[in-house]
Amino acid sequence: MLSDFHLHSSFSSDSEADMKDILNKAISLNMASICITDHYDMDFPIDPVEPEMNFDLNTDAYFKYMSQLKEQYKPSIDLKIGIELGFMPETAEKLNAFVKSHPEYDFFIGSLHIIDGVDPYKKTYFEGKTEQQAYYHYFDTILEVAKLFDGYNVLGHLDYVMRYGPNKADNFLIDDYREVFHELFKLIVPMGKGIEINTGGLYKGLGYAHPHIDIFKLYRDAGGEIVTVGSDAHLPKYVGYGFDDALKKLQENGFKYYCTFDRQRPVFHKI
Repeated sequence: MLSDFHLHSSFSSDSEADMKDILNKAISLNMASICITDHYDMDFPIDPVEPEMNFDLNTDAYFKYMSQLKEQYKPSIDLKIGIELGFMPETAEKLNAFVKSHPEYDFFIGSLHIIDGVDPYKKTYFEGKTEQQAYYHYFDTILEVAKLFDGYNVLGHLDYVMRYGPNKADNFLIDDYREVFHELFKLIVPMGKGIEINTGGLYKGLGYAHPHIDIFKLYRDAGGEIVTVGSDAHLPKYVGYGFDDALKKLQENGFKYYCTFDRQRPVFHKI
């Protein structure tokens, strides 16, 4: 079983999962390693209706507890410690400083959750835009942040916006976005940055593992080789979900390896 490198526990505002339950689930799936990547979104806009959804992270308490679990579970599974960093152009400088001051972490996912002050999860993001405009603006903002922030190891769920679009991926044509992805991958591949296969799309209504196959192919065509596999599970039952699909996607696109990370360095594993 591939290692799951995108998982959330009760340290994330949107999860109540017990970390031990996640670990035990992974062990039952014969995983050699996993990486917990709880949310940390600096300057997340607080909704007064749901003030608890602040996506802050007590990094000191988090790392201390994770380190204790790492030792406790060492005989059975290799627990890596990571964070999913929600980025925005406005927080790029602070994120760079944070990553540089925390070399003890194994892995950082860089994800765009907030754009123009709103999560695409909310329909307000799509108001006043065509679906194509909404998607392009999202992808172009990832490119903008990638020019400012280089502390991530992989980019997370590259087409997250399409989970919540009016027609999801039904009208997606790669030629509408080829230029922005070409520029993005031309930038990040020489920097040694990767992307993830995020199987959350399979159980969150999108019907495929992020990113869309045509985006994935552009990364490969640009020479990209660093790919992690993550379920984006917020519940233990989704740990390792759809990994057969992810493995097939890797193999069909010429990948012979998938990656895990140790102290922010990629480790290649033969498929």
